[in-house]
Amino acid sequence: MTVTLTPAENAVTPRRPQPVRDRHHRGASRWIVLVLVTLGALAMLVPFVFMLLNAFKSPGDYSTGGPLSWPTEFYTKGLRNYWTQVDFPLKLWNSALIAGSVAVLGVIVSLLNAYALGIGRVRGRLWIVGLFLLANMLPQESLIYPLYYVAKQIGLYNTQLSVIIIFTVIQSAFGTYLLASVLGTFPRSLLEAAALDGAGKWKILWRVVFPNLRPTLAVLLIFFFIWTWNEFLIPLVMLIDNSTQTIPVALASLQGDRLMDAPTTNAGALISLVPAILFFLIFQRTLSRGITAGAEK
Repeated sequence: MTVTLTPAENAVTPRRPQPVRDRHHRGASRWIVLVLVTLGALAMLVPFVFMLLNAFKSPGDYSTGGPLSWPTEFYTKGLRNYWTQVDFPLKLWNSALIAGSVAVLGVIVSLLNAYALGIGRVRGRLWIVGLFLLANMLPQESLIYPLYYVAKQIGLYNTQLSVIIIFTVIQSAFGTYLLASVLGTFPRSLLEAAALDGAGKWKILWRVVFPNLRPTLAVLLIFFFIWTWNEFLIPLVMLIDNSTQTIPVALASLQGDRLMDAPTTNAGALISLVPAILFFLIFQRTLSRGITAGAEK
């Protein structure tokens, strides 16, 4: 039996065009989130505003009006006192030497360890990676006495080399865990193609693996530098000489048992913060590219 459709039934009902959502009008919830994030960012800037305010305040203004008062004069003696008292150029060199060495060595050690675990497929790989993660979670307070005793026994106590070795091992534990997870999903086809072309394991590492991991390694380098720059406890215990101390240790030396020069301490904190901010601003694009590249992969 043949069914005949009427022209009205045979006509195709046109679809309504889908409305294009304007990215500037995404609903009230997104604006609420944006406002909350902005308020959180402003709240995080409050301590830095107080530090900047008290860095240029005289001790008289500080004792009279407290930390929240506006300075009556532009006081710069606190900056000069901190610069000369702690020998800031020497402390800056010590911090840059230790943090830079740890960043470079930590990335190299992390890459070599992760290459063996992630691509070399070492037996018991998951247990070893878990051990690295567990070691990274240990508090420094539980490590300080063994590290102090070993450094004393081998003659590295009160040297920058002892701190560089310690933090290279600590930072590379996290770097090994991260890179081993990344290399565990590395395309095997690239490795097999390089092996068919006659490349050995060392050449595969530097010609195939390293170029693909460069953005991630750059992010690790920046993180290792900033983390090591801000470390306090281990340098405080291991570096007792004034010529070997870092900036955080020198800043803590301004505080006595019964007396604290608050304007000089704030001025020192302001000066000590400038190198880290400049380092972050210089490598901010590298950091954002590395995070974006990791997200795309």
